[in-house]
Amino acid sequence: MKLATIVVDGLPHAAVLRDGALALIGTAGADVGVLLRDATTTEQYAAMAAVAKRLLPLEGTRFLAPVLAPGKAVCVGLNYADHTKESAYEQPRHPTLFLRAATSLGADGADVQRPAGDDSLDFEGEMVAVIGSGGRCIPKERALAHVFGYTVGNDISVREFQFRSPQWTLGKNVDGSGPWGPFLVTADELPPGAAGLAIATRLNGEVMQSANTRDMIFNVATIIATISEAMTLEPGDIIFTGTPAGVGLGRTPKRYMQPGELVEVEIERIGRLRNGITTA
Repeated sequence: MKLATIVVDGLPHAAVLRDGALALIGTAGADVGVLLRDATTTEQYAAMAAVAKRLLPLEGTRFLAPVLAPGKAVCVGLNYADHTKESAYEQPRHPTLFLRAATSLGADGADVQRPAGDDSLDFEGEMVAVIGSGGRCIPKERALAHVFGYTVGNDISVREFQFRSPQWTLGKNVDGSGPWGPFLVTADELPPGAAGLAIATRLNGEVMQSANTRDMIFNVATIIATISEAMTLEPGDIIFTGTPAGVGLGRTPKRYMQPGELVEVEIERIGRLRNGITTA
């Protein structure tokens, strides 16, 4: 099942993809995150979609991020060995974690603004896991039961900000630089941990990153177990699971995104995320 949050009559509204159209579920003003926090089951989503009276076409619909206000957006760095090599880091023994603020997140179709005077805006195509049921100290063997579904993300980074200090926070939190969506695919429709799926990033149609989610060093279950050692995960929390090689920083010469360009991230069986680049 594919879910999304879209704009209907000026308000966010949860929807399910049904017969090539968007079936409205829930109430006006409530995004998918509201339904997740209400512990809505996959079966309940399907039942609501089956009896939905209003369907909207995909074309012309404005998509928002599936969850408008995730309590946490946890990101994993250096989770593909080839990306670690191009980044000149040693491969960490544990997941490298950092956080994104809510203001740094964005949606499919939204423009990403390059900061004024900057020329280091870089793409990082990633798979995003969305938590369905929360917990603390979640055992690895039960971790996947806490995932509601998976979607597409782009952990766009301003490298000049990122490497001003040993902490990456500033470069990973420029407003709107973390788009994700548009569709949230329920975990039951994908392989365990969404492993074995092709992932690619294209810039103006040219393939810049091409990999497979099976290549992640730390799989989704390990990431969840690690995060929940310290933090209570809650429904609607999201996890950017890391990017493969091919980022602009690792190229010679470096290839950063410019105003007017289009960046796309696509993951097999999940979907495609598109964003234009503008300047502030």
